[in-house]
Amino acid sequence: MNIDEWHDFFVATAGSAAALTGLIFVGVSLNITKILSFPKLPERALLSLLLLLNILIISSLMLIPGQSFLLLGSEVALIGLSMYILVTRMDIDIYRQTQIEYKKQYVFSLIFNQLAVLPYLFAGTLILTKGENGIYWIIPGVLLSFIKAIVDAWVLLVEINR
Repeated sequence: MNIDEWHDFFVATAGSAAALTGLIFVGVSLNITKILSFPKLPERALLSLLLLLNILIISSLMLIPGQSFLLLGSEVALIGLSMYILVTRMDIDIYRQTQIEYKKQYVFSLIFNQLAVLPYLFAGTLILTKGENGIYWIIPGVLLSFIKAIVDAWVLLVEINR
């Protein structure tokens, strides 16, 4: 298997992440007053943007030609670790400030965020140790990040107006 075979996948994910990022920005700008009236909803929107930004950065790095697996694995692991720490800190902060009656509901979001960022950390580590086969771990991170971002975009665009 050749890393060049991944080119189309990463072009598609980068473009999709950029488009969904724009959708979330539109949702936030159209509903900014309502979003700001809900404690921690702006942070939830930011988390979705971070998940999409992570896809965009990882996909862009994967498209750089001629990188060694050592460099590529290091980049993915570093970004995966940074995103994991950032998302975890934000999730804990949001959870602590969530009203008691909504805490169970937010746990689902928190777990989903964790499941979306952990595969990147695994991917980076495996790319460093196993080479190209570690790239397969990027796929669940991308898919779960897209699902989470789409759900949050729905909340920001539709549910907030109910």
